Amino acid sequence: MSINTAPSTTDLTARRRAGIAAVVPDLRIDWSRRTGISGTTPTLQVVVNSKLMPEQPVREGAYRAFRDLDCEYVRYVPWFPYPHMSVPELDPPTATTTSWDFTFADPPAIDFLDATAGRHPVLNFSTIPAWMFVGGEDVAYPEDPDGIFWRYNEGTELRDPSGRELGDYFARLVSWYTQGGFTDELGVRHESGHHYELPIWEVLNEADLEHATTPKAYTERYDVIVEAIRSVSPETEFVGLGIANPSANPEYFEYFLNPANHRDGIPLDWISYHFYAAPAVAEGIDEWQHTMFAQADGFLATVRYVESIRKRLSPSTRTMINETGAILGDDHLTAWGADMGPDPQIPDAYWNLAGAVYAHLVVELTRMGIDAVGASQLVGYPGQFPSVTMVDWETGAPNARFQVLRLLRDHIGPGDELVEDPLVATVGSGAGAMRRVTQLPTQLAFVRDGVRKVLLVNRTGSDTTVPVHGAAGGTLAVVDVASAGGPVREARVDSDIVPLGAYAVAVVTLPHGTGA
Repeated sequence: MSINTAPSTTDLTARRRAGIAAVVPDLRIDWSRRTGISGTTPTLQVVVNSKLMPEQPVREGAYRAFRDLDCEYVRYVPWFPYPHMSVPELDPPTATTTSWDFTFADPPAIDFLDATAGRHPVLNFSTIPAWMFVGGEDVAYPEDPDGIFWRYNEGTELRDPSGRELGDYFARLVSWYTQGGFTDELGVRHESGHHYELPIWEVLNEADLEHATTPKAYTERYDVIVEAIRSVSPETEFVGLGIANPSANPEYFEYFLNPANHRDGIPLDWISYHFYAAPAVAEGIDEWQHTMFAQADGFLATVRYVESIRKRLSPSTRTMINETGAILGDDHLTAWGADMGPDPQIPDAYWNLAGAVYAHLVVELTRMGIDAVGASQLVGYPGQFPSVTMVDWETGAPNARFQVLRLLRDHIGPGDELVEDPLVATVGSGAGAMRRVTQLPTQLAFVRDGVRKVLLVNRTGSDTTVPVHGAAGGTLAVVDVASAGGPVREARVDSDIVPLGAYAVAVVTLPHGTGA
């Protein structure tokens, strides 16, 4: 291992003010120093919205790219702003009628289940019918199935405190997709003809936000729903929590992960939680890069804390961080009334920056042993979080965020042998702080099927170069502002000095038998 003397903090500050990337120290990877085997899967989430319905031009392009990506652990979430697509029983049963109707729920669900056949998709019909809550019967959902309705998700206390009504609802919903249909509350059989396998089911979404659900109430609802679904789909695994703000809500993990708080026999297969880097509305793209990576590093501290709780209380439980991404400040408020307008002015480089933030998180979460890291989300559009989309909301063509996931999907994943970070090996526990201060590229060295690779992430909007000893004669696969949403660019590496464009995410594949 060796490292050149780094420039002084004064020099680095001057370079940043001049728009020049930080000097990258000459770090040598010791390929003999293996730190473990990766178990981390880069993946994404598909949030159901009107753009994924039949006859929408976005749907065809988005799903063409999605099927080609072929990821494991993709999260599928019909949710409350679209009641017709997420709740197939919108009105409570009466003495003579029920309202079961999958007209709008089925088309996107079947597209997704067909596209993920043979994988391990994670389904989450996350919305409890409003009428199941005290006072929820007064919620007047819109007639237009494409309308965005933010007020549907109201109520805090279930009208049936035993949870039986809730469990029966989810058992019927799952039976529709796994058992060819179900018998409703009045004894009437509804046939679907569907016989899909549901490997993983996530129970509800963002309990810390939706319905003001307490840790105790969420755990009780989780147990009821899991028991009901297992009665019709006994092989299904379950994901719990889906916490929106884990750093502010550690009590959810403390309560939920304690087996003593659950009914006998309830599995704790997985937990999930979320993160979005979100710059302030007043900031521009020159500030976004600093804010987003700083927030990402803060989130990594939260992950370490949550991991300590998980390992103490339920070490066999696995973790998926299944909403991970970036969202702009004015878009972040859309759900509460703000609006980016019909033609959001989002700089092209933003998509590369967002992709770089995701890649940085994948690197660090791989080192921590997190099982799945899901980019959010396949399709967003004006009125429905346009700054989180991974495809063009008019054509469905991938943007740079999607292509970064493609690059990671093709080059890194479970089974890779991880190699010690040379910066950590050189400067010790202060390496993370040094990387933040100097804006050094994120780096992960690993071995896949005997081939040495290095993943690099340029955390700045400036071009830079990175010394990778032994890289000459190898290949480079890269997504940067030049490639944008186009195909991952591939090139031969002519020297040990690897160029990285602004916000570049790159994988250097070394020639066989090389490397210091």
